[in-house]
Amino acid sequence: MHNITAQKTEVNSIQWKIAGSLPATNGQQETLGVAGPIGGVHNDVLIIAGGANFPDGMPWLGGKKKYNDDVYVMKKKKDSLVHYKTFKLPFSIAYAATCSTPQGVLSVGGENENGIIDKAFFLQWNAAADNINIKQLPSLPAAVTNAAVVFNNNKIYLAGGESTNDVSNQFLVLDLNDSHAGWKKLPSLPKPISHTVMLVQSKSVDDCIYIFGGRKKNAGGVSDLYSSTLQFDLKTKQWSEKKSLPYALSAGTGIVISSNSIVLFGGDAGETFHKTEALIAAVNKETNEEKKKMLNEEKINLQSTHPGFCRQVLLYDTKKDKWKELDCIPFATPVTTTVIEWNGDVIIPSGEIKAGVRTPRILLGKIHLK
Repeated sequence: MHNITAQKTEVNSIQWKIAGSLPATNGQQETLGVAGPIGGVHNDVLIIAGGANFPDGMPWLGGKKKYNDDVYVMKKKKDSLVHYKTFKLPFSIAYAATCSTPQGVLSVGGENENGIIDKAFFLQWNAAADNINIKQLPSLPAAVTNAAVVFNNNKIYLAGGESTNDVSNQFLVLDLNDSHAGWKKLPSLPKPISHTVMLVQSKSVDDCIYIFGGRKKNAGGVSDLYSSTLQFDLKTKQWSEKKSLPYALSAGTGIVISSNSIVLFGGDAGETFHKTEALIAAVNKETNEEKKKMLNEEKINLQSTHPGFCRQVLLYDTKKDKWKELDCIPFATPVTTTVIEWNGDVIIPSGEIKAGVRTPRILLGKIHLK
């Protein structure tokens, strides 16, 4: 993926619009949208695949999560994204770690109705054949979902994620120049993390990987939400902690703007998330059926009136190690999705805009530098 680069490196403003929508399927007038899609650009098309939603009703009212196998190919016409073709994956998948690479749109891990996935692969657009190819990569040593991935110097780096029983602090690398050697362990993350934003950026002459926020679920209780900024120096192979985010944030998106600027879009600050977790824990512990019913009704009301997620845009200066708040996104801002840079534009496809609620919209942001 090429970074947005210019002689001017400070963000002046970002102009947002709804550039398109996922196409409706199965006779629907409008698709529900998905959370946790695979997303990226390859050979000048936008690929959005998989993801999960609740077509039969909200989960707290008994709706069952559906994992999807659709692959949407979108083309860019000026500032609009137009649906071109739909394909099917040979399996359903959501919440994989994903990013764009020259070799294709990368997917690592994830989950579906059969459990957590250890597979890694590229989705490739074959323009000559007008078709999608799947190129398999070595499987992970252990299956994870809601992990984070970056691509740099023909290497794939994977951080954290959730297994069936816990949250991982693993940090792995797959060298595509020697992919038969499989995934190799790097120094572990300073703490177990899922739902984080991971980006790779040049720090003067040395590349560094940054991990922003994230969370860690705890058995039978309230998750830890992180505001930390972690840096991994690819030369020294060491982790260090940088200036924390202004607040805890998970499941957001982010992109590299220049040699010293990173921008994060939205995310879940966790207030409603924490309250919901606390109520679920209280319901599970309560033995009095009347009290249990009241607590459950309180939880349903809290989830049904979810206010949506953070719309704030944050700018991080990696040289000065400073955070700055930029203007908010003027639309409902999705979490548990990805962000894609495409010829200087920022694309945020679909995602979750409230508890259980997905959006089919694809946001496009134009970044103006000064």
